[in-house]
Amino acid sequence: MTEPLVLGIETSCDETGIGIVRGTTLLADAVASSVDEHARFGGVVPEVASRAHLEAMVPTIERACMTAGIRLDDVDAISVTSGPGLAGALLVGVAAAKALAVALNKPIYGVNHLAAHVCVDQLEHGYLDQPSIALLVSGGHSSLLRVADVTQDIEPLGQTIDDAAGEAFDKIARVLGLPFPGGPYIDRAAQDGNPHAIDFPRGLTSPKDLVKHRFDVSFSGLKTAVARWVEREQNSGNAVIVNDVAASFQEAVVDVLMRKAIDACLTYDVNTLVIGGGVAANSRLRTIARERCQEHNITLRIPSPALCTDNGAMVAALGSELVRRGRSESRLDFGTQSSMNITEVVA
Repeated sequence: MTEPLVLGIETSCDETGIGIVRGTTLLADAVASSVDEHARFGGVVPEVASRAHLEAMVPTIERACMTAGIRLDDVDAISVTSGPGLAGALLVGVAAAKALAVALNKPIYGVNHLAAHVCVDQLEHGYLDQPSIALLVSGGHSSLLRVADVTQDIEPLGQTIDDAAGEAFDKIARVLGLPFPGGPYIDRAAQDGNPHAIDFPRGLTSPKDLVKHRFDVSFSGLKTAVARWVEREQNSGNAVIVNDVAASFQEAVVDVLMRKAIDACLTYDVNTLVIGGGVAANSRLRTIARERCQEHNITLRIPSPALCTDNGAMVAALGSELVRRGRSESRLDFGTQSSMNITEVVA
């Protein structure tokens, strides 16, 4: 049987992503980002993102088809992010996907954005081990999951109880006078800094916290600690060494994330860890993840940085897996869910 050819549409935040996948082979990954339009506001503006998706949708689809060397009517199915994400942004993608599905008479799958972040790894490293532990870290989500079947059986183990990791990076970048989005700039600054210069707190890692929040994370306290440290230094007339602050902050985030992820693997006796989401592109996280997984004989699966950020390839990858497994398609009247639960893989 020929592997399914699936077109994926991602519009959960500020990237318009169109991916085309045949089985686990990536044929095209076209992205139109509106990040520059949001930078002057210091964060994503939902209405600006929605309008940008409207303008970018058709040309990005055309670019993806040209790159893949296919016609739209060649695809076997349409896959689209139906949640979680910004409500208006999701509506643009879902409306476009439904129009294509009706016009082409193709099945449609409204899929979970977080499950797609897990499944995209299959495009580089083959089918996922079952079960796997997945650590998803991005601007809007920090989640630890037990993935028995990426198409229908994902169990949440822990999540952020306040700021997500990527959100903390953005906020600390602003404190340090670095541009938006903060992740890449803090990563770059930290490379010339000392990660042990300042001992910032590791939230929810004390014995008392682990009783109730063993696999949860919290970065609000860390964010406040960094901001107060910078303020104290400035008020004392001391020069703030941005590289050291960035490196020490980044080390605290990465340390907490990997402590929780390794603990989950050992607790549930799962020897495969998948890391995804925009923060998975962080160089320090990738280095520490390799070191700690090697120390505990855990297989690490982490996509290339380009596939960690939001993209259409991940949505197409999950759609392809759903088709391959014979999972039921979505009804055409499915809606968007800005707070879609990870236990719901398909709308």
